Amino acid sequence: MTGKKRRIKRMYDLLEGYFGDLGWWPARTGFEVVVGAVLTQNTAWSNVEKAIEALRRGKLMEPRVISRLESARLAELIRPAGYYRVKAERLKEVSRFLMEECGGKLWKLKKKDTDRLRARLLSVKGIGPETADSILVYALDKPVFVVDAYTKRIFSRHGLAGEKAPYDEVRSLVEENFPADTRVLNQFHALLVETGKRFCKKKKGLCGGCPLGVLS
Repeated sequence: MTGKKRRIKRMYDLLEGYFGDLGWWPARTGFEVVVGAVLTQNTAWSNVEKAIEALRRGKLMEPRVISRLESARLAELIRPAGYYRVKAERLKEVSRFLMEECGGKLWKLKKKDTDRLRARLLSVKGIGPETADSILVYALDKPVFVVDAYTKRIFSRHGLAGEKAPYDEVRSLVEENFPADTRVLNQFHALLVETGKRFCKKKKGLCGGCPLGVLS
C-alpha cells in the first residue's frame, strides 16, 4: 500500500468515525438532485433549498415541465439561488438533455456506461466536472468521486495533492484508492465537505479540534 493510499484511507476512517453516515444528498427524487447540483454552483445550500421549495410548491420539479417553462418565470422562482437568469437557462438545458436522453426517466440512465454518460453530461451547456459527477453519484448511483474546493484544500494541507491540481487528477487519486463503491465515494465527498465547513477554513484551519489532527 502506497503512502498516499494509506493516508487517504486513514482520512476516510477518521472522518467517518467522527461524523458518522451523513446521508447525502438531501433530495426527494433523482431529478431534484440534478436541480440542486445546478443551483448550488457559487452559492450556499441554504439558498438552494429556498429555490427548490419554490419549484416544489409550483409542482414544477419534473424535467418535462422545466424544459418547457418560460425562462423568466423559472428565473424568478429560483432567484434565491443567485445568478438566477444563468441558472434558469442551465436548468432548461439539462432538462432538455434528460428528455432527449431518457424521456425524463432518470432510472433509464443508470443502465448506461458511466464514462460515456459523463461525457454526455459534460456536453450540456453549463455542466462542468463537479456538477456532472454530483449528478452521477447522487442521482444515478454511479461510483464516481466529486471534487470540490474543500477536497482540494484538505488534500493540499495534508500533502496529498496541490490545491491547484487538475480536477481529474484529484478525482483519479481517490477512485484509484477505493473500490468502485458508490456509497463510499458518496460518503467521502460528504465527509470532506463537512470537514471543510467546520474545521478546514479557507484562511486558517481550526486544526485543534479537527478529526484529521491525528492524521500521520
